[in-house]
Amino acid sequence: MHNLIALDALGPRICICGPSNAGKSTLAAAIARKQGLPAVHLDQLYHFPDTNWQPRPPEEFARLHAEAIAEDRWAMEGNYFALVPSRLTRATGIILLGSEPWRGLLRYVRRTLFEKERHGHIKGGQDHLNWMMIKIILVQQPRKRQRDLGILSASGLPMVQLNSLRELNDCYRTWQLQR
Repeated sequence: MHNLIALDALGPRICICGPSNAGKSTLAAAIARKQGLPAVHLDQLYHFPDTNWQPRPPEEFARLHAEAIAEDRWAMEGNYFALVPSRLTRATGIILLGSEPWRGLLRYVRRTLFEKERHGHIKGGQDHLNWMMIKIILVQQPRKRQRDLGILSASGLPMVQLNSLRELNDCYRTWQLQR
């Protein structure tokens, strides 16, 4: 892991991005506990509670996102790259998790079938295996990797890029984070 910097160097507003099922929500919660920050899970702002991932109207999500990034301190996880420019104007540091599509697919199946309560889960959410989500994990997200890396890198913010589960686990140990 060539670019692991001190957690404090990422500042009080940390933006965590990466593919679905890469560990963004768990990492955000761990950093939030360690640094005394609120954890913000964008899926919870984007989707209505008590649904099978039904999205809110775009203007409502944009308003909730704007309110969340206006806060002084946060560990915010999620992608929603249409709103990333405004998020990056407020962020003080970035973590980009790696893209291991097959590992993401296995995590998706495990958490959908067996982990009804987890970090970032939508309150009352009704998870079901979904072919569209499988396609997103295996096909669409890997294609967007370079775009995402370019957008985040261009911000000039301190950034940690974790390319694998091994590097993510090393990060937990180095930063002394608890899952």
